[in-house]
Amino acid sequence: MSTPLTSRQRLLLALLTFDAFLLGLLELFFLPLRLDGIVLPKLGDAPVPVTAVLAVITTPLLVRTTAKVVRPTFSVIPLLVWVLVVLGMGMAGPGGDLVLIQDWRALLLIGGGALPGALALGGGLGTASKVAKGVSGG
Repeated sequence: MSTPLTSRQRLLLALLTFDAFLLGLLELFFLPLRLDGIVLPKLGDAPVPVTAVLAVITTPLLVRTTAKVVRPTFSVIPLLVWVLVVLGMGMAGPGGDLVLIQDWRALLLIGGGALPGALALGGGLGTASKVAKGVSGG
């Protein structure tokens, strides 16, 4: 049986979960950015999925940080929150609007956030399992 979380660990878990929530919202809402001269410079009106790149970096970082500072078994929480925010708000956004754009950028965001996050989760859980069983690597 595992020991209960300390108050510091609970606070860190809450902060990392809130961070995953905010990142999911920001990445979703800024996904339609284009080089149209409104927010980004005007360079041919091409779509720029910069938030998908942000998701590739931040989602596994949140998972690894949770595994490190809280516990590996709790590292699924930020990933799950991120996926639920992106899919939930994307399909039924504010006022029932469809926020998740229906093109390749949406697939890039979901795949770019969920896949590296899941790989980080599996790696962290596998390492924790090896340590718990006392198996030496190599």
